[in-house]
Amino acid sequence: MQRVVLFLLLCFVSVNLSAEDSKHLFILSGQSNMAGLKPEESFTPAVEKEFGKENVIVIKDAVGGQPVRRWDKDWKSANGDQQKSKADLYDRLLKKVRTAIEGQELASVTFLWMQGERDAREKNGPVYAASLNRVFDQLKADLGREDLNVVIGRLSDFDLENKRYPHWTMLRQVQVEIADAHPRGTWVNTDDLNDGLNRKGKQIKNDLHYSAEGYIIFGQRLADKAITLIKKQR
Repeated sequence: MQRVVLFLLLCFVSVNLSAEDSKHLFILSGQSNMAGLKPEESFTPAVEKEFGKENVIVIKDAVGGQPVRRWDKDWKSANGDQQKSKADLYDRLLKKVRTAIEGQELASVTFLWMQGERDAREKNGPVYAASLNRVFDQLKADLGREDLNVVIGRLSDFDLENKRYPHWTMLRQVQVEIADAHPRGTWVNTDDLNDGLNRKGKQIKNDLHYSAEGYIIFGQRLADKAITLIKKQR
């Protein structure tokens, strides 16, 4: 009987140690408003406070002005045309991620996405959902994680009349629908982040990009949503 109890105790300790050694991976990607985010200002401190600095890996790779086809390996336009690029930004991101997680045990993987401005301008609203969901599937397959958490930053109130970016409001709606339909998905409101002083000290109002304070708030909101998703799965 004592041997059985000792065996169970050792198993319990082993499982707990394994859980403590596991890392929570956060992958931040997209175009300019993700590129403008500095994780160290608010996002990283928030997730480190929740899970412990030693248990967190944060990877960010974002490039301004880029369409989702630079992440989607099978992108097609509304006309069915194949893309010319080969998802080079996805490959670059994946390389960074694989380097960072080599030899690490992962407790969770959360993909945080802020993109869509370029696709709204190019009128790619009808194919955006299928494209972004393929990006999620690529990540799940490449990382071997069916339990991928997803946080989407919804486009702001920059062009609600669709004057400059014809599919702006369509993209906003599609992003919410994608997040709501995903079993581990959620979205972040950014409508109040593009007023005030930008990083150059210029006053902005309903700008395409966020204010200096807006980026800090955005990072905190992304972190809060990610933490909530992870806690739900425990």
